[in-house]
Amino acid sequence: MAVNAKDVQALRQSTGAGMMDCKKALEESDGDVENAKQWLREKGLAASAKRDDRENTQGLVALLIEGNVGAIVKLKCETDFVASSDQFKAEAAALVSLVVAKGADAVAEHATIIDDLRITLKEKIEIGDVVRIGAAAGNTIDSYIHMQGGRGVNAVLVEMSGAGSELAHDVAVHIAFARPKYLKRDDVPAEVVAHERATLETITRNEGKPEAAISKVVEGRIVGFFKDVCLLDQPYAKDDKVSITQLIGAASIVNFAQVEIG
Repeated sequence: MAVNAKDVQALRQSTGAGMMDCKKALEESDGDVENAKQWLREKGLAASAKRDDRENTQGLVALLIEGNVGAIVKLKCETDFVASSDQFKAEAAALVSLVVAKGADAVAEHATIIDDLRITLKEKIEIGDVVRIGAAAGNTIDSYIHMQGGRGVNAVLVEMSGAGSELAHDVAVHIAFARPKYLKRDDVPAEVVAHERATLETITRNEGKPEAAISKVVEGRIVGFFKDVCLLDQPYAKDDKVSITQLIGAASIVNFAQVEIG
């Protein structure tokens, strides 16, 4: 018998099974929902709904640059075994290609495919962070991806002005290692700086520093804080006597993004 899309969607939501499996279950059960649920259960296709509360901190990050556009997509799962499977890696590659071509929101086009992947691979699989950077005309976009067990686990994109691909790649490698949260000091929210300053003042007082010296000590430690979180303030990973600002010279970093597993 013919089944309607509304019934298929309702069965899918209640069982966690794939769209085509739900359609077949309803067809096999003459439209009876309870019998369709039983059919799915007997076929082992309704198990994914039970996985919704599981941790899925494994997975991989896929990275792609085409022309002046770069993208990163995180695809999450429960185990590194699934993350290393050909089917999982192929879907991540398809997703990142889609983002490069159409934009970050285009991953929604693969919702049904992701649902079916959950059934096939029997794990909680979700799309995580999605990043797309379109470099301005004349700018350089480059990347770095750290591989582990045949899968990407730490991916970086960087857009630079006045820089060649070698310098941009060196900066991307540094970002992967140093994990900056912001580009420059002005990008750090005022409330974040205020909270850090208050914390450092408390620490300094607890250390028994003289009252007259507290302000100076805190200011010195704030500089250290900026070196930790701001890319331009960080010492270069390959030569800590040189800051990133000194490394890039007259060039400038326009944008960067980092996506990791874990």
